[in-house]
Amino acid sequence: MRQTAPPKMRYVIVDLEATCWQEGASPDRMEIIELGAVLLASSRGPVAGEFGSFVKPVASPELSAFCTQLTSIRQADVDQAEPFPEVLPRFIAWIGPEPFTLCSWGAYDLRQLRQDCLRHRLELPAAFERHINLKQEYSRLRGGRPMGMKRALAREGIPLEGSHHRGIDDARNIAKLALLFLPEIEAGADHER
Repeated sequence: MRQTAPPKMRYVIVDLEATCWQEGASPDRMEIIELGAVLLASSRGPVAGEFGSFVKPVASPELSAFCTQLTSIRQADVDQAEPFPEVLPRFIAWIGPEPFTLCSWGAYDLRQLRQDCLRHRLELPAAFERHINLKQEYSRLRGGRPMGMKRALAREGIPLEGSHHRGIDDARNIAKLALLFLPEIEAGADHER
């Protein structure tokens, strides 16, 4: 009997933008207003697709001036967007079947996905819990303290493209970084098995 190789792991690089205020806010007050993602066919690429969607906030529907200035997301962008309960299923359908690993630069994005699922009484897909904190892994593999995406790009000599603090642009930039060290992470995980 012929054995088939296990399917290659796909990686979903996600970056969220959320409502925010100059004076700060508790995490339960913040809501996703943009979901950006890049799908990598494997730890070495290539990029297999992109997902970008604004999300209409419901708890605090009016964006603060600080939020608009930070993200460049306009009130009209979110007013015309679908709410989270409609965007999340589209995102899940776009990802496609397992296996895949969700990745983000830091732990915030997964926490915010959990929070928005809780707010809307939706179940976070169990597969999302298979998550790689790329910021932490970059620090572990390259040495030094954890740093922001913009600084890591500069350290690697990769130009920042698009607008910083825009979900889809940050997801594209994070994907460039991830391709530098995801193979090392994957090799380490294979070695541990």
